[in-house]
Amino acid sequence: MICPACFRELTEIQVGTVKLDVCAAGCGGIWFDAFELKRVESEFSDAGHLPVNVPRSPAVKVDFSLKRGCPRCDGIKLKRHFFSAKRQVEVDQCPNCGGYWLDAGELDKIHEEHTQSVAAETINDAEISMASIRFLYRQRLQERANQ
Repeated sequence: MICPACFRELTEIQVGTVKLDVCAAGCGGIWFDAFELKRVESEFSDAGHLPVNVPRSPAVKVDFSLKRGCPRCDGIKLKRHFFSAKRQVEVDQCPNCGGYWLDAGELDKIHEEHTQSVAAETINDAEISMASIRFLYRQRLQERANQ
């Protein structure tokens, strides 16, 4: 496969149970076939960072204004959009096969955003639990006062 950003040959690497196509020694981008990004994220969700290290050449310049072609689907252009509702990371996705092209650094940003979301949910769950405990405590105090 050819890199949609710098047009070099992609190299296949193994990350957990998933085989990814990466632009090693080029722009440092990563191609995820449909559902591979979720699989990698779920396999390493507890880790501090994802074990994907793609060497990047500082000499390779990427033109972000160009429309990129899908490395899997001949003649299909990738659509650029925000990865989540938080609108922190923009990714390229193929409307035909559902694959994702992530430029260098975008995977770490997605993982960081996911980690922050999980932490925020945990804090919200703890706040709800504390609110419930306070409510029950007050109910118990009121019952004792009424006796």
